[in-house]
Amino acid sequence: MGIYQFIMDLKLNIQFIMKWFLISIVLGGICGIVGAFFHISVDYVTELRLCNPWICYLLPLGGLLIVFLYHSVKLDHDPGTNTIIQSVRQQDKVPLLLAPAIFLATVITHLVGGSSGREGAALQIGGSLATGIGRLLHVDKKEMSILIMCGMSAVFSALFGTPITATLFAMEVVSVGIFYYAAFVPCLCSSIVSLYIARLFGCQAVQYHLPSVLKVTPYIFFKLIIFAMIISFVSILFVLMMHGSHKIFKDKFSNPYIRVFVGSCLLLFMVFLFGRDYLGAGMDIVENAIYHSVHSYDFILKALFTAITIGCGFKGGEIVPTFFIGSTLGYIVAMLLGIDPHIGGAIGLVGMFCCVINCPLTSVVLGIEIFGSGNILVFTIIIAFCYVLSGYFSLYQAQKIVYSKTSPEFINENAK
Repeated sequence: MGIYQFIMDLKLNIQFIMKWFLISIVLGGICGIVGAFFHISVDYVTELRLCNPWICYLLPLGGLLIVFLYHSVKLDHDPGTNTIIQSVRQQDKVPLLLAPAIFLATVITHLVGGSSGREGAALQIGGSLATGIGRLLHVDKKEMSILIMCGMSAVFSALFGTPITATLFAMEVVSVGIFYYAAFVPCLCSSIVSLYIARLFGCQAVQYHLPSVLKVTPYIFFKLIIFAMIISFVSILFVLMMHGSHKIFKDKFSNPYIRVFVGSCLLLFMVFLFGRDYLGAGMDIVENAIYHSVHSYDFILKALFTAITIGCGFKGGEIVPTFFIGSTLGYIVAMLLGIDPHIGGAIGLVGMFCCVINCPLTSVVLGIEIFGSGNILVFTIIIAFCYVLSGYFSLYQAQKIVYSKTSPEFINENAK
């Protein structure tokens, strides 16, 4: 490389950083404000429901309201987070009305007690806001893809307080085996700006302190492989439940109003049988798995509640319920294997997260940002085996497998 070419490349790189740094400040600031407001809103309605348990009996009304809302803004057939993933790959735009629709629908879902998370809404809000800014700036299709990833990572960071996880998630989730490195600087800057904006509004990061460090010996390594096998099997079951529930509800009830009403009534019947612990996001149960104790059946009931909630038409996300399922299952499996169950809850959470989204590097960083770096080797072992053993199942049907998980071969080269 000649000196002239070096100078020209350096000039282009500096221009790229300056351009995206400025854009990221604007986008991160907007996403941080919206993300903080969303975080506060969900927390408020959750607290309101917990203080007034009778509100869960409004599930049918909440579901009908959500269907009416989406119909009003002509998003009846919106596939949720899959829209965002497809937009990044196809260099397309995200519907602008998706942001207010998913915001309100998720708040309603959490108010009445639907079993869902927040990250799906975060990704959709971020993608929609980024599209709006991209239109104002008249960016081209490739730049729009980067903008959408920035929006995804920014709102994710505002909600969970994990900027590096948010950055890597946006880059890794679209196509398994492919990293969108061009989005690294923009996504990181957006995530950091959004994080600090959210902190100004009092939003706290999701963090836990593990009581000890699990020392890896050959015997423990063998136990961790068994642990990963169990987590992977349950993750496949959960993904099948999520996709199967959506298909069953859609096939049996073509009318979305009837679909969500029947699903709501089914959820209320399950509340009558099993109680209210499985309504909402369930982060209090995740905390129990890390610090206290949980029931042996918590993970399967949460999976069932979530599959019905999302399948019948409520909104939100599947990742926080995945945290619930992974941590409670991990607690039980660790007890059976003679491992500290609280550490089991932590590695179950990160392992299940990896299984359902096929993002191993994101999962390792998630473990560090939420639980600290003391058990990084344990997290990495679990995630590595979970990534392979979980096969090609994913919560996001728009996610494409580009490279095989067991050989350096393309599975779908067109998915890049």
